[in-house]
Amino acid sequence: LGAAIALGRNQNEGNGGESEAFISELEAAGRKKSWGLFASEVKLVVDLVSSNLEDIAQKNSLSYKTLVAVRRVLLAQFSSFPVNGADLYEELKHTTAILSTGIESLDKLLDSGIYTGEVTELVGAPSAGKTQVCLIVAANVSHNLKQTVLYIDSTGGFTSARLLELLNCLTEDEEEQAEALRRIQVFHAFDAYKMLDVLQEVHSYMSQQILSTSGPVKLLIVDSISAVICPFLGLRQPDGMALMMHLAREMKTLAKEFGIAILLTNHVTRAAAGGFKPALGRSWSFIPNTRLLLEKRKVNSEKESRVASLMKSPRQAFGVQAELDLRNWEVKKGSPITSGEGLNDGRGVSS
Repeated sequence: LGAAIALGRNQNEGNGGESEAFISELEAAGRKKSWGLFASEVKLVVDLVSSNLEDIAQKNSLSYKTLVAVRRVLLAQFSSFPVNGADLYEELKHTTAILSTGIESLDKLLDSGIYTGEVTELVGAPSAGKTQVCLIVAANVSHNLKQTVLYIDSTGGFTSARLLELLNCLTEDEEEQAEALRRIQVFHAFDAYKMLDVLQEVHSYMSQQILSTSGPVKLLIVDSISAVICPFLGLRQPDGMALMMHLAREMKTLAKEFGIAILLTNHVTRAAAGGFKPALGRSWSFIPNTRLLLEKRKVNSEKESRVASLMKSPRQAFGVQAELDLRNWEVKKGSPITSGEGLNDGRGVSS
């Protein structure tokens, strides 16, 4: 309660006098040995704002007027207030951007692309194409949209050589490729605690606008979220669920506060009734705003295709499918990149 009052006093200078008076009265009550009575009744902010202030003022010889003023400050600082639909819609129009994935059929499935302020999840078995899609999205957002991309790699699947191959599909200009690489900032986090540290660092950097030196940050990719969370789930890891939700809260906060689109990958597990289901369980299923299932299907004996199916979406019908058209992302045979020339193995990509 004392910390909350101090915070309210610092951020609400107009009410600083009441807060100062209240703290002085509490100190005086402590000297008179009556602080113990107040402390036994009021320990948290919720205790003060929900109590009968007249009774507290009489029992502890405190000013009723000061108690009311402090409660007003605390409610303004820590309570949520309703927002009407018109205001929310206006905020949506001014703060939401739609980022093209660079794959036309996938954009159509996602109702034009990936939305900022939301979490989009790609679910699939190994080799379904999740990392490939992540790299394509990163290349497209960095080169075509000129936006900074933060890429958290938790599996070791990120390779700068493959990213350079994809950028070569967009432009053969080496300077443009280098600029696009510089806009993709890579972090390696191979356990949940390291990923939590990275997310908190990103939050701090975004607050200080350090990362904006190379352009606005509009996309955060996490490949993969299940790789760092699954080891902490189970009977032997009682705090695993709390850690998972802590990670989710950090990502949701980044998406909302800074208008970032977040793209996650998740693997599948075998369902009890047969077939497969997304990993991380029911609690995690509420975290992504949009969830896509990626599958590799055989077209014939020589050709395979990637199919994306909507498992969850706030805008599109459940179960809609689309074959991912990757023809524009086919690596040009005989190019300097495929022959091994000009590979810098990470030059232009920070880690």
